[in-house]
Amino acid sequence: MSPNLPPLRDIIERYELRAHKSMGQNFLLDQNLTDKIARAAGDLHESTVVEVGPGPGGLTRSLLLAGAKKVVAIERDRRCIPALEELSGHFPGRLEVVEADALTIDPGAYANGCNVKIVSNLPYNIATALLVRWLTTEPWPPAFDTMVLMFQREVGERLWSEQGSRSYGRLSILTQWRCAVSHLFDIPARAFTP
Repeated sequence: MSPNLPPLRDIIERYELRAHKSMGQNFLLDQNLTDKIARAAGDLHESTVVEVGPGPGGLTRSLLLAGAKKVVAIERDRRCIPALEELSGHFPGRLEVVEADALTIDPGAYANGCNVKIVSNLPYNIATALLVRWLTTEPWPPAFDTMVLMFQREVGERLWSEQGSRSYGRLSILTQWRCAVSHLFDIPARAFTP
């Protein structure tokens, strides 16, 4: 049974949340798209999902509604914490809000005997740094086994590009060495705020 959640736009207005470019924020408000991202992560019922940069909680909602056993939402912007805590009240015991810089967090630390998946609309200004950090985790394989991540198109193209292409480089090599990389779908710029 789904809780009766207020519209995300109401939450953004209530907490006076505005995406800040300086923090690399871009809010995705279309639940059809956030649901699609959550489905791309596969069965979440026995998983702890680590989400970086949840903002007002659009993707967080979809992950919880998709049945994630637990979502750990790592948010650096303290303005977003009350909105996430309100969402936590609709999913008792299933949403842990962590106010921290994701660059200092080990996603595997939240395993607690569960499968860990990282699913995020990453803040664009730290997306590459986070990915490199996760891919250079030792020992390998890490505690997480799946990453469903949203990147700006240019970064995404570097992840799956083939040797000899213009966008092939260090990030392509590292990502393809550690992962089976798939380009799932594009999201139009108009779906984001700003």
